[in-house]
Amino acid sequence: MAENKELSSYRDTIFDIMNRIAGEIDTIQAAAEKVAEVIARDEVVHVVGPGGHSNMAVEEVFWRAGGFAAVNPILDPGTNLIHGGARSMIVERTPGYGIKVLDAYRVGRQPGELIIIANAYGVNCMCIDLVEEAKRRQMITVGITSRSYADVLPKDHPSRHPTGKNLYQEVEYFLNNHLPYGDAIVEIEGTDRKMGPTSTFCNVFTINLLMIETTKAMVKMGVDPPIFISGNLPGGDEANKQLIDRYIPKVKHLM
Repeated sequence: MAENKELSSYRDTIFDIMNRIAGEIDTIQAAAEKVAEVIARDEVVHVVGPGGHSNMAVEEVFWRAGGFAAVNPILDPGTNLIHGGARSMIVERTPGYGIKVLDAYRVGRQPGELIIIANAYGVNCMCIDLVEEAKRRQMITVGITSRSYADVLPKDHPSRHPTGKNLYQEVEYFLNNHLPYGDAIVEIEGTDRKMGPTSTFCNVFTINLLMIETTKAMVKMGVDPPIFISGNLPGGDEANKQLIDRYIPKVKHLM
């Protein structure tokens, strides 16, 4: 069978990205210890993806087997692609919008709450407003993003926050997801447009590593991690109901 060079290129690049992310394990573990401390206090961890496809990183760690029941997903309809792709981009570029989203989800009412902001590019208005407001509310901030795009994008580009700030420079814990510049990486003969986007792989792999390390940290603390099992397994619904009952007052989208 003839070699499929496009398939090989995409696969090999994704593997390389995952290896690079795994090389950030010390920083991931440091952030995981903070996440573990928050969950051990019976608090929830807020997770937001300020942008259309960034929402998938939030959905990845919510309401699924192997996910924490203590995750409070911020799935604001403003940037959800189901309401329109162009609309999503307009909303994420609107200064001040992210602050109101925190208010709507009642986030940051107590000092020491923790928020994970996942956005591969990390420059839009919603990203920067979220992290700046979270810091004003004395929250712990974790950013899943990259430098490859942020460092070279002109400060006056329309997708940027008016301050020109980058998410990776503003968060307390920067988890580098090693997004390649341009996102799509597969060259196709006959067109100058690349295929094979990588940003979702980058975000999802990083956040899952963070959750795995959080579980390990909780076990070391002697705390039972509140983790969902598959509802498709025998006894799954019954086991998960206990977690639902425990966290339903704290997690907006749990029911």
